[in-house]
Amino acid sequence: MSEGIVIGSTEDIDEGTAKVVEPEESGFSEPIAVFHADTGCFFALNDTCTHEEASLAEGWIEGEEVECPLHSSTFSMRTGKVQCLPATEDTRTHRVEVRDGQVVLFPGTDADPEACAQ
Repeated sequence: MSEGIVIGSTEDIDEGTAKVVEPEESGFSEPIAVFHADTGCFFALNDTCTHEEASLAEGWIEGEEVECPLHSSTFSMRTGKVQCLPATEDTRTHRVEVRDGQVVLFPGTDADPEACAQ
């Protein structure tokens, strides 16, 4: 998908929380969690933990990492890389931009690990 979809304003996702974008809205095959890290950056990952069926959007955000609420695996929101067990598989990132106060998601387009959408 080359064009992004507006999922809301930057004020719709409080810092330290996430919003789930369902496949019906994104056109992607699975739910995507859009996070507003406590660093001020927005990131997007596949919402389902790679270890077991749990929503990462319901996890705990610290810095630029999210901890799965089920078994405490931690993932980098910037790269999708798993940081600790029991998960052993990385999750997918999706590009996010902020344009004129709107959060724009590019489902299926990998995020630039150096980028910080603010």
